Amino acid sequence: MDTNTDSGAQLTHIDEKGAARMVDVGAKDETQRVAVAEGFIAMQPETLAMIVDGTAAKGDVLAVARVAGIMASKQTSALIPLCHPLNITKSAVELTPVAAGERQDGRVGIHVQATLGVTGKTGIEMEALTAASVACLTVYDMCKAVDRGMEIGEIRLLHKSGGKSGVWERT
Repeated sequence: MDTNTDSGAQLTHIDEKGAARMVDVGAKDETQRVAVAEGFIAMQPETLAMIVDGTAAKGDVLAVARVAGIMASKQTSALIPLCHPLNITKSAVELTPVAAGERQDGRVGIHVQATLGVTGKTGIEMEALTAASVACLTVYDMCKAVDRGMEIGEIRLLHKSGGKSGVWERT
């Protein structure tokens, strides 16, 4: 669990009457912003071997999941009601196979890392989290016929920079 919190932060998506609202960012300065998020999809070793060997019936799982994550990052404001549409300048999704013995918990699967960038008035954390989530979901979709027990987890923000609050790193 991360202890790097902003204890004095106010919820900006709630107005003085308690109603949800989209935050007005019109007066904010544009800054270069970056967010990095990750996720992990655990699976049976045989499923990972199928992905790595490129023998999945639906095709190249890692390539499709990478493109799905990038595409999802561009649709975040359509999925998350109070997110601003952003002119994303960078969307990169990396999928790394994790074999037995590579994690302390012994789990096998795919580690996903999404790095997003924008020059704008609001952050890009939700886009990074969406990209990581959808990449994991795409791996599940492409492999569910052989491994319905796959588990998606560890979706979390690792880094954000830019804007008034500056740099935040997961500790």
